[in-house]
Amino acid sequence: MPGSASPTARRISVALCTFNGARFLQPQLDSFPAQTRRPDELVVCDDGSTDDTLVILERFEKRAPFPVRIERNPTRLGSTKNFEKAIGQCTGDLIATCDQDDVWMPEKLALSEAAFEAEPARGLIFTDADVVDDELRSLGHKMWDAIHFGALARRRVRQGRWFEVLLRQWVVTGATMVFRSEYRPYILPIPESWVHDGWIAFIIGAIAPIGFVERSTIQYRQHAAQQIGGKKLNWRDLYEKAHELGRAHFRLEYERFQLARDRLGSLSSQVRDPSILAQVERKVAHQKRRLAIAESPSRWKRVLWTLDELLHRGYQRYSPATTHFIKDLLF
Repeated sequence: MPGSASPTARRISVALCTFNGARFLQPQLDSFPAQTRRPDELVVCDDGSTDDTLVILERFEKRAPFPVRIERNPTRLGSTKNFEKAIGQCTGDLIATCDQDDVWMPEKLALSEAAFEAEPARGLIFTDADVVDDELRSLGHKMWDAIHFGALARRRVRQGRWFEVLLRQWVVTGATMVFRSEYRPYILPIPESWVHDGWIAFIIGAIAPIGFVERSTIQYRQHAAQQIGGKKLNWRDLYEKAHELGRAHFRLEYERFQLARDRLGSLSSQVRDPSILAQVERKVAHQKRRLAIAESPSRWKRVLWTLDELLHRGYQRYSPATTHFIKDLLF
């Protein structure tokens, strides 16, 4: 029966964060009861909206066929800390994080739940997404195209080498992600400098297998007010972006992975393979070298350090693509 869970199914919580999202919120809310496997609860944390977001949420709460809890933040937390709060309020065995401006396809939760049932050891599942404009018209590509999660990276994940992929690139879109709540003590609190999905995937990926469903399960909306987009960049875009990346970016990346190293160090007994801690240490060293390259006033030092990092396979193991080597070498 649509909307009912199998007798063995675990409870699924949806953690939704909102902030002045009235323009796009209703279609997202409507997609929850339309799920073939409905959520068992919806937890919403609103970060001080001043538009009609709360009116829309309260109206939905009255008619939803599952419990809805709305938390109103007395002071603004920002996206990462708001997701931290919402995740902390969830009571389900599985937690699906959710943005306010997308639309879920009917089988989103069912597909993720089936993936967990197929391999119970998995700690996290993510999927692809159709990238659409603000009117939900297709932009002609999918999220995995935009983030370059291609056939080689997907094959590595299938082979059990998912942490190698996570060390190189961001591949888990929070709007498509579902994870086991038993890992919540390890991921919380989430450092403010991280985006919640990147942190959650990295920490859980060091502890448990992660997997993906090779299907789009949401319409990922692109619009002017969006924090993180799914635009597919051409060579000109990549060139301009390379020029924009400066010292602040590399210092932030270095500090982020220091925080991840420290968290995993405190969880060393939970990390599935001791070699992972050594890999994370090398990732931190790679980010430190890239920061030094960005900060050096000497072009010759930048060239020599970049070539040295290439020869020691730092870019190959810890950066998303060779374009990052080219960026450090030329800019």
